[in-house]
Amino acid sequence: MNFRLIANILGYIMLVEAGFMLFPLAVALYYGEGTWTAFLYSACICAAAGWLSLRVPLKRRRMHRREGYLAVAAAWLVLGLLGALPYIFTDAIPNYIDAVFETISGLTTTGSTILTEIEHLPRSVLFWRSLTQWMGGMGVLVLFLALMPKLGAGAVYLMRAESPGPIKSKLVPKVGETAKILYGIYTGLTVLEIIALRLAGMRWFDAINHAFTTLATGGFSVKNTSIAAYSASPAILWIITVFTFLAGVNFSLVFWIIRGHIKDVLRNSELRLYTAVIAAATLLISLNLCIQSGLPLGESVGGAAFQVVTIMTTTGYATKDFALWPAFSQTILVILMFAGGCAGSTAGGFKISRIQILVKSLRRDLQRISHPNHVSVITVDGQMVEEHVVASAQAYTVAYLLILLSGTLVVSWDNLGFTESFVAALTCLSNVGPGLGLLGPMANFAGLSLFSKAVLSLLMLLGRLEIMPILMLMNPGSWKD
Repeated sequence: MNFRLIANILGYIMLVEAGFMLFPLAVALYYGEGTWTAFLYSACICAAAGWLSLRVPLKRRRMHRREGYLAVAAAWLVLGLLGALPYIFTDAIPNYIDAVFETISGLTTTGSTILTEIEHLPRSVLFWRSLTQWMGGMGVLVLFLALMPKLGAGAVYLMRAESPGPIKSKLVPKVGETAKILYGIYTGLTVLEIIALRLAGMRWFDAINHAFTTLATGGFSVKNTSIAAYSASPAILWIITVFTFLAGVNFSLVFWIIRGHIKDVLRNSELRLYTAVIAAATLLISLNLCIQSGLPLGESVGGAAFQVVTIMTTTGYATKDFALWPAFSQTILVILMFAGGCAGSTAGGFKISRIQILVKSLRRDLQRISHPNHVSVITVDGQMVEEHVVASAQAYTVAYLLILLSGTLVVSWDNLGFTESFVAALTCLSNVGPGLGLLGPMANFAGLSLFSKAVLSLLMLLGRLEIMPILMLMNPGSWKD
């Protein structure tokens, strides 16, 4: 185990986080807020810790898969622990466990919050909340690889451990160049949404924050009522809906669109299934709201489309309290929390591509029962899926369900109902954000015990890193040669 290399990577990551803290510091100075000192202290602590980690002498740069997974898991844990410092120093969140919960919810783009009053917070703190989601959306380690691609062949293990989805691929031969392309697309879409929201009437500060949290599929808002505060502007709602949909698409497909391969992109089975599920769910919920709630068709379609897209992509924005919708509509939204977006996007959840692989694996097993001698391979878009990828998807499913049930059991200790407990664990593990009932989109997680918040924070990390890196970090055998 190359502990020195892991320490060096953590050092660079802490320096990256310290650099990001300078942005809310600048916001505090711009608006004349005294919170700038809190961000300065936090940045200095992160920078000092990073400098000490980089002082560990490095004997060899070679990285294997195990070091990559452990480095990613440790990096995200350190980011969460140190990223909570601004909340503590500004007194926005006095309790450290609550501050860590809010930070990890931001970094993992979950969007669950313990804050009961958001609009009264300093703008620098609101900007830090949004910025943590933008940092975590594409991945902090991916940014590290884009800025400092010095790990050689071992860099691919960092990207594979942090990038969502069962199948990992590079856009170009070099990992560093792939990271730069991904962040270029990510930044470009963010800038486009900022401009679009400003043209639609949103203030610059609000537009920047909501673009950060939309492209990251995070869902943090600068308003107490989330996007419902802008419900008077259909243009704003549809802009957010469109960019949220794009954020849930595999970013490699956006790259191929830029390269002019539009026909190939339109034939992509994951994209087509992702779009079909959103369309079907929107139609079903619209009909349900029309028939059972008596809403006009236009209002029900607009509300359903927005909520389906934000839940499917695990963004978690809300224009309505969907916890008050009919049970049929709520059930569809819970199913969408499981599904999530496409692999290679900023969305959380199970991922459409993994569901495709599992369904095809089930179909193949049924064929083997009827025809024992039949030999078949699983393919996606004409490409053979290797057996270790199929086995990995099956193992992920087992781990996902066991962790989900364990999380439900822990949260139920706070005397919540089964629905609230189950959906709380699900929404954190799938990085969605809002739950149902007492933890619905117009409520928050402040009433939970500190132990439940700590466990749910762990579920967020497990969901964002797709379980295995965190499990390796917790497995004593991973640290042995």
